[in-house]
Amino acid sequence: MSATIEELTINYEEDDVLVVKETGKQVLSKGAWTTILYRYNNLDRKTSEYGKDMYTIRRYQKRQGEYTMKSKFNISSSEQAKKIISALETWVDEGK
Repeated sequence: MSATIEELTINYEEDDVLVVKETGKQVLSKGAWTTILYRYNNLDRKTSEYGKDMYTIRRYQKRQGEYTMKSKFNISSSEQAKKIISALETWVDEGK
């Protein structure tokens, strides 16, 4: 568990090998409920190379001084990310 937003990460190791490598982090909201957008790459164990950019949105709740992940949404591809961006831009522009 993490006590600060800066400590939150999706880096993940197995047998001293970094299999999920965080390559970007954008805090979308702070407070008792914190939302973070991450960019990351998964390790291909056969080639020992990291794959394409992937994205995930994580929601954390801070209780008793520690952040706990409560939910996540994985964006499955760059194409899906572009569609999300397009929809949000349209909706935000409509609200002006």
